[in-house]
Amino acid sequence: MNRNEFKRRRRQLMGMMGAGSVAILPTGVEAVRNRDVHHPFRADSDFYYLTGFTEPDAVMVLVPGRSHGEYILFCREKDPTKEMWDGYRAGLQGAVDDYGADDAFPISDLDDILPGLLEERERVFFAMGSDPAFDKRVSDWVSQVRSRARAGVHGPIEFLALDHYLHDMRLYKSRAEIAVMRRAARLSAESHVNLMRHCRPGMHEYQLASLFGHHCQMKGASELAYPSIVGGGNNACVLHYVENNQPLRDGDLVLIDAGCELDCYASDITRTFPVSGCFSDAQRSLYELVLEAQLAAIDKVRVGNHWNDPHQAAVRVLTKGLLKLGLLRGTLAKALKAKSYTKFYMHRTGHWLGMDVHDVGDYKVDGHWRELEPGMVLTVEPGLYIPRGTKGVAKKWQGIGIRIEDDVLVTRDGPDVLSRDAPKTVAQIEALMAE
Repeated sequence: MNRNEFKRRRRQLMGMMGAGSVAILPTGVEAVRNRDVHHPFRADSDFYYLTGFTEPDAVMVLVPGRSHGEYILFCREKDPTKEMWDGYRAGLQGAVDDYGADDAFPISDLDDILPGLLEERERVFFAMGSDPAFDKRVSDWVSQVRSRARAGVHGPIEFLALDHYLHDMRLYKSRAEIAVMRRAARLSAESHVNLMRHCRPGMHEYQLASLFGHHCQMKGASELAYPSIVGGGNNACVLHYVENNQPLRDGDLVLIDAGCELDCYASDITRTFPVSGCFSDAQRSLYELVLEAQLAAIDKVRVGNHWNDPHQAAVRVLTKGLLKLGLLRGTLAKALKAKSYTKFYMHRTGHWLGMDVHDVGDYKVDGHWRELEPGMVLTVEPGLYIPRGTKGVAKKWQGIGIRIEDDVLVTRDGPDVLSRDAPKTVAQIEALMAE
């Protein structure tokens, strides 16, 4: 991402903050996996969105109108010995030269310097609640400044939720962000195609998960957006199944929900296909119903429609189809009113997508579903899940879990499916797997 992109975002945020304000935003912390082994560090999404800085132990401060520089970065200093063991650091000079900070200070000096930046500021923009220990430090800094009131020093009198402003900004993707998300979706789509080509009865779920990650890494995406879901047969009926340890059986479907992360932007694609390469009649009937519902939902991803329109379209198609197949009974109107479909379809049809796979942004504004606008990106992912042992359901339908998910950009010209390169019709999938 170009440095000017991060600079533009900071300017936009400071414009909303106004004079007399300060914003404080720490990045994430390194998490211990076990003993002295850490999970790979990934910067906090809000922090990265404004800085592009990927190291731990850092805090961004924005002070609109500050004569000595508005963008201040507290980070680790250069340390040749530690860098020899744990990797390179940008250091203070790197924070300025490489990441555009106007000023940089050692993270160890945060408690000494931060209170001074709060002097004569009326408002503090900060996201309370994610880190109680850091929340207390912010409160202590403000208290220090307020305690000097008799000396004529004025401190902040108001706290505002930084995430409220920042998350609304993140909801609307810029051209640069869309370009990255398009690349991530295409790469993930290629990986799904690769799995269709390699899947065989007798393989294990974890082997497909491994192939997906390997293909993404070989193409330049070193991280996945989330742990891959690879559920064969009845396992596909567990929505967030991640054990991925069972063999794939001839005659079963396999559901794969997997996406790579590229430059901190997520892709999120689900495809369901037959382990043996050919759908049974029952599998085909349910699959084509889910696909019809997904296409109807995608068609509702249009400027001016509200967030719930795609979901309503999918639910209507699924309910009508389930009635036709005999899996539900009664009239369409009564079934929709009673939400009878939730026996087989129990989740929403999508979510915002961006730096987080379940990205930030309000779904309702003033109690009403949010209208879709250009630049928003969402997933569209209807499904049907009929576990083995479901009462009142014929055996031919049992043990089938199907979800079809794509990443869709809202544009003035209609829905733009970023993940279109992953085949999803029965004919496309069977032809690909027959190669």
